Amino acid sequence: MKRQGIANLAFEPSSPDLRLQSRVSVSRPGPAPGRPPPECDEGPCGWGSFTPRALQLCNNPEGYLSAYSLLAVFQGIVVNGLINVSISTIEKRFELNSSLTGVISASYDIAFCVLSLFVSFFGERGHKPRWLAFSSFMIGLGSLVFALPHFAGGIYQFGSKLEDTCQVSGTSSANFTCNTSKESSLSNYLYVFILAQLLLGIGGTPLYTLGTAFIDDSVPKHKSSLYIGIGYAMSLLGPAIGYVLGGQLLNIYIDAPLQTSPEIDLDDPRWLGAWWIAFLLCCFGTWLLIVPFSCFPKHLPGTAKVQSEKISETHDDGSEAFVEDRNIGKNFNDFPVALLILLKNPVLMCLIIAASTEALVATGFATFLPKFIENQFGQSSSYSATLGGIVLIPGAALGQIISGILVSKYKLDCKNIIKFMLGTCSVALLLNTVFVFSKCGNEPFAGVSETYNGTGKLQNLTASCNANCNCLRSFYYPVCGRDEVQYFSPCFAGCTSFTVQKRKKTYQNCSCIGLPKRLPDTEKAPFEALAGKCRTQCTFLPLFLGFFFFAVVFTFMAVTPTTVAILRCVPDKQRSFALGVQSVFLRLVGTIPGPILFGVAIDSSCTLWDINKCDIKGACWVYDNSKMAYMLIGISAACKVITIFFIGTAFCLYKPPPDNSATLQKDAELVSAVHM
Repeated sequence: MKRQGIANLAFEPSSPDLRLQSRVSVSRPGPAPGRPPPECDEGPCGWGSFTPRALQLCNNPEGYLSAYSLLAVFQGIVVNGLINVSISTIEKRFELNSSLTGVISASYDIAFCVLSLFVSFFGERGHKPRWLAFSSFMIGLGSLVFALPHFAGGIYQFGSKLEDTCQVSGTSSANFTCNTSKESSLSNYLYVFILAQLLLGIGGTPLYTLGTAFIDDSVPKHKSSLYIGIGYAMSLLGPAIGYVLGGQLLNIYIDAPLQTSPEIDLDDPRWLGAWWIAFLLCCFGTWLLIVPFSCFPKHLPGTAKVQSEKISETHDDGSEAFVEDRNIGKNFNDFPVALLILLKNPVLMCLIIAASTEALVATGFATFLPKFIENQFGQSSSYSATLGGIVLIPGAALGQIISGILVSKYKLDCKNIIKFMLGTCSVALLLNTVFVFSKCGNEPFAGVSETYNGTGKLQNLTASCNANCNCLRSFYYPVCGRDEVQYFSPCFAGCTSFTVQKRKKTYQNCSCIGLPKRLPDTEKAPFEALAGKCRTQCTFLPLFLGFFFFAVVFTFMAVTPTTVAILRCVPDKQRSFALGVQSVFLRLVGTIPGPILFGVAIDSSCTLWDINKCDIKGACWVYDNSKMAYMLIGISAACKVITIFFIGTAFCLYKPPPDNSATLQKDAELVSAVHM
């Protein structure tokens, strides 16, 4: 005989006939705290009837957080680390220009925007850990597809060496005539890269919507911010690993397993590294995570108790009662209504807009901070990227962990969380003024800000001393002359010979370089030009890095509280959907236009463009440092002010539910009596 047990109305599906008719349902909209949610499928960890005892050690929030963090790390390694490191190598290998690689980068956000609303809406009532198993599979598949062009494109042909010195005979320019009709079939692999990014976008969608909501479902309210902060901080570890791993693998020749290249080395412009190896490693590593996610139950043990102890902090606009009464979210027909409910929530929309403007600034600096350091303080591109990573990634991770700890320790409610965000963003605004105080002037540059020893004109790289050298403006290889003036390349400096000592090139017989400024006329310098930029006289780099590090910390101290506040101010059944709506706005308003806006601002400060033999404008070689600094502080300050305004508006508009502690206690007693 099948055992039925005692019916417990507290666990029955929400319906007009079976719902508890307590005073709480009248005085507080939505499901009353003090009773478990209608659907709470707590179960053992395993697959069907196979539930090994060892797996139950991981059947808790800490076990889930570990798997979630690992997936976030792998996602960050691929999407925000490896792809950014490899993009210049991919451009050269498959003959793509920057606009096309920009399309590759945007494809991830496009897929995320299109799918996040639907995934978060339908996944709210589904089996969230299994959604993350699907996410693991898609991220692994996207990584595999991204590496496929390497295997299908054949062996890399690096061609003949490009001479960087003055070739008076003109032979070096013969191979660089304008030929716009020639097009390589390698560029067709663009569509494979776009497909890979779309797959990665599909995989990333459940991670930061359903995965985050599952954490909030499974832990007490005061611990939610700490767990989410740890998960978000781990996601920032991914790009750091991606940059280090990808950078090291670029020191291996691109076709290393098949052949070595003794003819070229790392200093040769034709060198391409093995960018594809890390994508294969991440593919298999991510697929391994399918196993733990597939064994988690729909709800972790103890979820019912956690939910019963939570007190609703939904913005008091009647939406929670409406969602409960109409049982919104059961089928596709509820999608427009559910979306409209969230869009009409003023507190939610203010928080989302504030987060989006912050994301605009964060992604802009993540993309262009290395370029700013390189041009402003005269550092090499690799060293600038390292400094940028040291400031951005630890600062962002530290900010999210600190905010998670503070919100958890002091058990801040939704109102105080918004107040906390207001304070951190205000401090970040003040720290961003470092751009004004630490800007540097431009070093002397021949043909741009200086003439060639009195010959030639400004804004013209060609003068009488290098007119017969047939130099290429598309080959930027700066050298520093003994006169402490920077030259576009050894060719434009008029250098006809060079020597290599300890892997450092020195150039001689340079017709455009004047006498040294700091040596007596009777003493001869041991060289005429050194490879690389001139040493900058600006000493503000430590000051800038210190202030900007703390600006990043305070900026990201608002990220975890924003997520927690969004989860608190909406009905319980719409939390995942609210994160999906936030994801759409973050990309449409923040991460997609952010790099574009910063790129346009930086390009507006350009003083010397690359113009090839086809008269097509390419990259910018020299910038006006002061104008660049003012443009960046202008964008950053404007976005920060908008962020603070909308956070302040959310603080003023937020209406917590009425305090019904006595009624809640009676309702809890009723539930306890039914359990007995």
